[in-house]
Amino acid sequence: MILQPVIAPFLAILLVLPVLGAAVWMLVRAIRRTNGGGSGGPAIWALRVALVLACGILLLRPGVPGGQVRTLASATDVLIAVDTTASMVAEDWNGKDPRMDGVRQDVRAIIAAYPGARFALITFDATPVLRLPMTTDSGALVSAVDVLQPEVTRQSKGSSIGIAHQLVAQTLQNAQKASPDRARLVFYLGDGEQTVSSDPESFADAKKYASGGGVLGYGTTEGGPMRETTGALGAPSAGSGGGYIQYQGSDALSRIDEKNLQKIASELGVTYQHRTAKQKAVFPPAPSSTTAYRENDPLTQPTDLSWIVALVVVALLLVEIARATVLIVRMRGLSVSEAPATAATTSGGDS
Repeated sequence: MILQPVIAPFLAILLVLPVLGAAVWMLVRAIRRTNGGGSGGPAIWALRVALVLACGILLLRPGVPGGQVRTLASATDVLIAVDTTASMVAEDWNGKDPRMDGVRQDVRAIIAAYPGARFALITFDATPVLRLPMTTDSGALVSAVDVLQPEVTRQSKGSSIGIAHQLVAQTLQNAQKASPDRARLVFYLGDGEQTVSSDPESFADAKKYASGGGVLGYGTTEGGPMRETTGALGAPSAGSGGGYIQYQGSDALSRIDEKNLQKIASELGVTYQHRTAKQKAVFPPAPSSTTAYRENDPLTQPTDLSWIVALVVVALLLVEIARATVLIVRMRGLSVSEAPATAATTSGGDS
């Protein structure tokens, strides 16, 4: 027998023991009254003792060994580079939503496409930052992307879409040195809008370390307005509570630059795809040589038996409900029968 407590065993004992003690005491009293000729109902108190014990066992969640789960082991490293410039809050994803909503959706899709892989996250605006080093904790990646904020608008002085090229190459190189047998995929997520006068830096140095990946482009040729990012605490991620960025008396528009994104894809040796809310992203499969199920060392998992105890609890509760219903019906019957008798007595007294 294996126990998988829902709460700490100590707390379960504290919750169950006083109630169990009271129920046992009432059972003993009922038995004594019955032996003395009374009708204390020992049977119902015995059922209540069983109910308390069943609830206590349910809190301990019993099980038996023997269950097994096939686990997917993937020897793949996935590096995700996300554009966090002000243009990534332009509201042209799904018609009116910020582009970062699409980024968050696609990052979750990447995680689902490569189960068991290690993930790293780089963000870039004026400077590139390694937000998350290689880890198998996909939940940490989701949390990191969920809280991403674009750069503060008033501090923005323009940025290059290739500013993260060195950090991307270095991160992939470090991953190769640490685990040369693992495959490495790189994904670039951005809108391709170059806001400095210089030409974008090249990602060609990272190509030799990558086994595949993709460039995902966000935005429309018509463009979308951008809310100011204020950096205020508690402000919403899209726009951070500011008004729309103005240019020559009207809302400034950010437009996707697919030529730049296609150039980055060519430099990395991966494919480019324009992302829209109506279409699902397509990701290359991880190399088959690096993905397999663990057949020789399956993860053992106990077979949960708490559902059986739960059925016992439900059955005992139904008995209590049925008994309470019978008592209520009897009490209502007595009150109805007593009413005419009381009226007759009153009438006889008056005469």
